[in-house]
Amino acid sequence: MKAEKKFIPLTIAVLTISDTRTAAEDISGKVLAENIINSGHSIFEKKIVRDDLYQIRAVVSNWIANMAVNVVITTGGTGVTGRDGTPEAISPLLDKKLEGFGEIFRMISYDEIGTSTIQSRAIAGVANATYLFCLPGSSGACRTAWEKLIKAQLDHRTRPCNLVQLMPRLLET
Repeated sequence: MKAEKKFIPLTIAVLTISDTRTAAEDISGKVLAENIINSGHSIFEKKIVRDDLYQIRAVVSNWIANMAVNVVITTGGTGVTGRDGTPEAISPLLDKKLEGFGEIFRMISYDEIGTSTIQSRAIAGVANATYLFCLPGSSGACRTAWEKLIKAQLDHRTRPCNLVQLMPRLLET
């Protein structure tokens, strides 16, 4: 009989991207932080920045350069309006894209919000051995993404495979 694997806690940074939200009004960031902590992981840092390509990149670049950060999750800026620029800010930083993430997220979201899900440009990938997930700004979308997609992949015990088991090999060349 195989011994059950132990949970491996990760260090996760949370970035809310919004031109209008304050810390008191950041429900999506709070939802993510609570779910991260309740799942056994820890918060490295939680910040809010304006929906500005360079502010987003600056914060995320610092986090992916810090080897203490395993995962970065952003919320906001994934829509289609003129100010929504998270995918454009993050994509150039990615070493590899997790193409299926956005597709599966939209598939799961379709059951909850119908065709409105096409407005989401959620993306994910790896940069400097750090996983990045860019989620829509709604608390419902953050809850859905965490509970139905991200949580299991950030749990070393998930079978048949998970993202945590790949972490030691992310910097291989």
